[in-house]
Amino acid sequence: MSQGGLGGSSPQAILRALETVRDPELDKPITSLGFVASCTVSADGDARVRLRLPTYFCAPNFAFLMVADAYEAVAGTPGVRSAAVVLEDHFASDSINAGVAARAGFVASFDGEAAAELDELRAQFLRKAVMAGTDQVCRPLLASGTTPERLRELTLADLPPSRELDRLRQRRAELGLPAGDDALLLIDPETGAAVTADAVPLHLRRARVTQVGIEANTSMCTGMLAHRYPSANGGPGEVTDPGGPEVRGTASEGADGRFRRRSEGRADGIFPIGPAPKS
Repeated sequence: MSQGGLGGSSPQAILRALETVRDPELDKPITSLGFVASCTVSADGDARVRLRLPTYFCAPNFAFLMVADAYEAVAGTPGVRSAAVVLEDHFASDSINAGVAARAGFVASFDGEAAAELDELRAQFLRKAVMAGTDQVCRPLLASGTTPERLRELTLADLPPSRELDRLRQRRAELGLPAGDDALLLIDPETGAAVTADAVPLHLRRARVTQVGIEANTSMCTGMLAHRYPSANGGPGEVTDPGGPEVRGTASEGADGRFRRRSEGRADGIFPIGPAPKS
């Protein structure tokens, strides 16, 4: 099978790049969630990716983040000469696709409807990911007999290696929080300060609730996607390159920012309800 022509890229390389793009609320790759409908690349390195989401009314700020991040990932893939990332079957797809292609930013893409860029929204979700990751790392320790008091004393270097720990380190680093070996396990996700002894029980409960919420939302979103697109199987759809057969791509493995009424528009990038779909 051809691995790309003059451009030197391949659909598999683009999919690997897309594995770094996450649904901001679910903190999971868009590839494993089935949001990549297709991925093609020409012999000259012109890449085109089609994205799909669980519903027609998925929050446009969430959608914009994923499309913009996907564009950056594809455009940055070695051998790609040009990139086109297209969101389909969404009420705001025209505005999102045009804005991302022009690299205009969220506010300019939704002129008059969005009050701020999405940096704070992204940070909110990263803080939730840190809390969820804390739960994933702490629960096995608690199950093996580690006390909450002892958890407060542990550093990241004291923990057994795991994929969950690696992900927790990465999310902390993205927020600029302590992520080195000497960093404490239990920290405030906003300030990076150590959790006080009396706050440990509440901190662990918050972490657990956050993780359960993400799990529930993931189940709901994947179920709706499968209902909307019966062919969706949790992975990308058609993946093709020139001169070769069609192949199936492989993938690795309650937040603010949802719709609000127009009268409740805020200055933090939260997008109001869009227009009703046309009949």
